[in-house]
Amino acid sequence: MNLFDVYPLFDVEIARGKGCYAYDTDGNEYLDLYGGHAVISIGHAHPHYVEMISAQVAKIGFYSNSVRNSLQQQVADRLGAISGYDDYQLFLINSGAEANENAMKLASFHTGRSRIVAFGKAFHGRTSLAVEATDNPKIVAPVNASGHVTFVPFNDLDAARAEIAKGDVAAVIVEGVQGVGGIRIPTPEFLQGLQKACREAGTLLILDEIQSGYGRTGKFFAHQHAGIRPDIITVAKGIGNGFPMGAVLISPEIKPSYGMLGTTFGGNHLACAAAIAVLDVMKEENLVENAREVGEYLMAELRKIPQIKEVRGLGLMIGMEFDFPVKDLRKALVMEKRVFTGASGTNVIRLLPPLCFTRALADEFLTRFKSLL
Repeated sequence: MNLFDVYPLFDVEIARGKGCYAYDTDGNEYLDLYGGHAVISIGHAHPHYVEMISAQVAKIGFYSNSVRNSLQQQVADRLGAISGYDDYQLFLINSGAEANENAMKLASFHTGRSRIVAFGKAFHGRTSLAVEATDNPKIVAPVNASGHVTFVPFNDLDAARAEIAKGDVAAVIVEGVQGVGGIRIPTPEFLQGLQKACREAGTLLILDEIQSGYGRTGKFFAHQHAGIRPDIITVAKGIGNGFPMGAVLISPEIKPSYGMLGTTFGGNHLACAAAIAVLDVMKEENLVENAREVGEYLMAELRKIPQIKEVRGLGLMIGMEFDFPVKDLRKALVMEKRVFTGASGTNVIRLLPPLCFTRALADEFLTRFKSLL
């Protein structure tokens, strides 16, 4: 059987990792500034994480969600405390796409409406809402059998208000920082106005924090830079440091009922052990503040490099835009300088290192990067 070939791959096989480094099967060391699409939040093979996973799998990795699993409540307690959302409810699942599907389903149940408003160049998963990389406000794509999504230009509050005012919108979904869309940051005024418009119309506001959440931007959630509290927050990626997991944080105004949502593997014992370990390390090692400090330093240094057209980001979620396609540059970083990065679209290199990334490692990256340029 052949693998279904839908991803371009570098001719490198990673065998192990440690902190912000990865090692291939030939023993070569790579500086990891991508962390598997922002998945590696506390660093590769963190000792506490390894210990928690190993201890849990030796007991039980998974059992049916029809029985009590106290680890789920431990995740909820820790997550509520560190994020500032201890009054919200938590639904544990397996991935970001699943988190957004459930968020939109909840919005439809709660409002009795079916239409979703999203924004150009957004990405919310590959199943129910995969948005084209465009700002065309006329694009409409299916969400489910009963509804659809309307896209409006990013950061365009007037366009969003116009759609919300029609009275049939169940939810507006927006990323805390657009990742796939090129590291584009919603302004505080935009998010504040969006929340106000949603509340006035009885529409729910969903913040997709799957890539921008979990401390990556220097606050636990990116939307907290704008001082808002959305109705629903979706998370994944960094929640399990590589173990597949996702979650939906749900306002206390939205009441649960039996049969409303369901999942097979969501909140399993092994995933919960991973999530608890991540939150333990984030708190003990002050990784949210580290992301803010090191990210500010790295962006300041990158802005001194004349070949970069623009540097944008928050914390350790950084985009470097160039006047040319970055495909060859990114490949040279991996193959010649042994640095992993990501890309957004054609001209943007994306940096999403583990949150334990240090100034010394930032300087190491800058040295390798400048020598290549």
